[in-house]
Amino acid sequence: MEHHEVLIVGAGNAGISLAAKLLRDGIHDVAVVAPQPVHRYKPLLNYVAAGEARMADLERPTEDVVPDGCEWIRDSVEAVDPAAMTVTTRSGRTLHCSTLVLCPGLTEDWDATPGLQAAYADGWIASPYVPGSTPTVWPRLTALRGGSVVFTVPPEPASCAPTALKPLLMACDHWRRAGVLDELEVRLVLPGRTGTGVPQADDVLEQAFTDYGVEVLRESRIESVDADAHALTVASSTGRQVLEDVAFAHAVPHYRAPRWIADGGLATGGSSLVDVDPGTLRSRRYESVWAIGDAADVATRPSGGALRKQVAVLSKNLDAARRGKPLQRYDGYTVMPITVSRRKLALNEVDRDNRPSPSVPFLDPFVPRRWQWLFDRYGLPQVYWRRILRGRV
Repeated sequence: MEHHEVLIVGAGNAGISLAAKLLRDGIHDVAVVAPQPVHRYKPLLNYVAAGEARMADLERPTEDVVPDGCEWIRDSVEAVDPAAMTVTTRSGRTLHCSTLVLCPGLTEDWDATPGLQAAYADGWIASPYVPGSTPTVWPRLTALRGGSVVFTVPPEPASCAPTALKPLLMACDHWRRAGVLDELEVRLVLPGRTGTGVPQADDVLEQAFTDYGVEVLRESRIESVDADAHALTVASSTGRQVLEDVAFAHAVPHYRAPRWIADGGLATGGSSLVDVDPGTLRSRRYESVWAIGDAADVATRPSGGALRKQVAVLSKNLDAARRGKPLQRYDGYTVMPITVSRRKLALNEVDRDNRPSPSVPFLDPFVPRRWQWLFDRYGLPQVYWRRILRGRV
């Protein structure tokens, strides 16, 4: 049976940056299992959908980002047996490990919204959250001169769901400058009462919605899609309404964690996410199993910034667990960078209790600034490729 000291499931930001950090920390037997041939810097997907980036800016071959000394097992996970510490892959391999780290990300749950996938195929619905449709979003938005357009924020679990507001607000800024905003009926479907659940951030967003004339449907979700009629059925706590003759919809699908998490007894009750201690990131049931990223129940919104802190804590905790030392705790830091116009962005950095947690001391993380937009669009991608994925942050 094939054995590894540390086996990481997932080759996204979490898996690759953790593998690089562990190798730098002196662990020599690290393997990553993941099937995807392409690695993406996901935050730039929203900028592609807003005409500010290209897919080539955010994609690299996975083999180019797997750190030297790490074995890449290019296969899909079919089952996990945490008691036996084994992972079974689609090709039939059985992988045994001393330490298992789960960071597989989330998968689209198309069944949760009947008709949505057919509308994606037709092209009148798209979003950056589905990479194959990402390049089509901005051309469709900028071609609009009137009619109904709908945007959604996905319900949890999702990968930094509030950032789905980026294309909405950048599109509204574009339409205003093009002189057609008043001719469009712009609606936003929110799963909660507000965009982020953080009062200071929501104050800024609510003002932007008002300034752009966006109608906000709160505590709502798209229940079904009539792909032929270009109609959306929206369900809320007060009932249902049908949005007809939709010219274009930026509708993000629902997501779930891979089914093998729940099948392996690793999920929380009523959830598909890995049941971990939100502070230590260790499984509540299996002491040699850990999880970070979108598929881990860490009681905060997922984000790349959150992963940076999670990787730092987890790498130290894996070493502490081996030595029998006390474990460090992750405070739930996350960041929800949202543009409020074409060139201004608020970072919205908070901890698990929604208290401000700015990376730059004394800087209000809820104030939109131009330099923050520039750093989010141009600076962070360079930090990501050159430092984060190399375990240097």
